[in-house]
Amino acid sequence: MTYSMTGFGKANFFLKDVQYTIELKSLNSKQADVFVRIPHIMKEMEVRLRKSIIDKLQRGKVELSISSVKSDESNAFTINTDLLKKYQDQVAVLDLPSTDLLGALLRLPNVVVQAESKLEAEDIETVHKAVLEACEDLNSFRKDEGVSLHDDLQLRVRNILSHKEAVIKLAPLRIDRLRARMKENLIALKGDLEVNEERLEQELIFYIEKLDVSEEFVRLKAHCEYFKEVMADKEVVIGKKLNFISQEMGREINTLGSKANDADIQKHVVQMKDELEKIKEQVNNVL
Repeated sequence: MTYSMTGFGKANFFLKDVQYTIELKSLNSKQADVFVRIPHIMKEMEVRLRKSIIDKLQRGKVELSISSVKSDESNAFTINTDLLKKYQDQVAVLDLPSTDLLGALLRLPNVVVQAESKLEAEDIETVHKAVLEACEDLNSFRKDEGVSLHDDLQLRVRNILSHKEAVIKLAPLRIDRLRARMKENLIALKGDLEVNEERLEQELIFYIEKLDVSEEFVRLKAHCEYFKEVMADKEVVIGKKLNFISQEMGREINTLGSKANDADIQKHVVQMKDELEKIKEQVNNVL
């Protein structure tokens, strides 16, 4: 089953009469990278949330953001008035301009203090459940995106196989043209050289065998079929496996190109390479 690695998930929950919104974003990554932006009151949950996100999403560069929709600002922080007064007294003797002096003082260390608060066990479960809901929402998004990825990859593989069939038809003609060309060149030189016909035929057969690409056809077809099998499998995380298979496909296509020795065949090889590059680009998006 093909899932996209990119996606977006969202969930809402209430905590102590305050509504919070969870946003999850996932981008391409070779492994699971989780970045967390959560309120201070939930910091104790960070490790647990990271683990749950990795378990649910498995791969991708994931960004978790939890923010309050509306909150009672008076309960969000307290001001250390004694410390603020001391800062104010010390600044007063400097006779500095008073423009936004209060704002500058409030930004000094320990003047504004986060209100002491601690999540109860029930609150922790509420937050955790909401994060899991956002993960499910993101996975649903990934699945929908994966449908278009699946269709495009199937098309690219079919195109490669189509070009392979065209090369199969051209390969025998290439050998016939090669044999005729070599004999013509030798006939042109025969007036100056003594040619051993038996040895010539042996060398010709050896040279033609080196250009034989039947094994490459078999292996390329096998890799393409395996690629399609993996996409159809129930396994969710298939991106790395598809990447490995596409590398094997590339080796066979490159070998075909090196043995082509024919302009018409080379054109199809170039088209196969182009399709393979598009496959590799898309596989980078597959979970």
